[in-house]
Amino acid sequence: MSVIERLTGELSRLPGVGQKTALRLVHHLMKGSKEDTHRLARSIVDLAEKIRPCRECGNFSEDELCEVCADPRRDCSVLCVVEEAYEVGAIERTGQFKGIFHVLGGRLSPLDGIGPDELSISTLVKRISDAEGSITEVIVATNASVEGEATAVYLEGELRAFGPRVTRLARGIPVGSDLEYVDGSTIAQALIGRREM
Repeated sequence: MSVIERLTGELSRLPGVGQKTALRLVHHLMKGSKEDTHRLARSIVDLAEKIRPCRECGNFSEDELCEVCADPRRDCSVLCVVEEAYEVGAIERTGQFKGIFHVLGGRLSPLDGIGPDELSISTLVKRISDAEGSITEVIVATNASVEGEATAVYLEGELRAFGPRVTRLARGIPVGSDLEYVDGSTIAQALIGRREM
């Protein structure tokens, strides 16, 4: 197998990158300068060598604690649970959430062999238990898929006994969209989650 084929194969393993896109990326790298290619390679090696899960929440970080967990200004009484580390960034970019996070590392999916033991659910339960009531709300921010909903229901059952209020992200109509183009289940969720004006 040639170097080009090997790199194309490796790139095509990335999410959203098929064989054709991977081959285009390889050709782009070959047409560019060697310095650019070496810089990209060094960045990938640095990623593998220097990034690790935060010991507190599971978010990725170069340090033992991620930026969120190391920030003393965060509201430690509100904990947001997400499926994957990149979702921390999505919520942080809104500038609206000032609490702390917990990354599950996926979602329950029995058909794929992913049960509670494959996720960081026991760590979450211990974290809330050890907080001795100082965590007053847990926001379950799993995706609106069947697996995400099942994970949310499972988490609610596990966490209620420890006393925090367990909430779910609201579901509904995206800002700027027309009702005519929104699917029925999204409209139904928006009706259920309606609030006072």
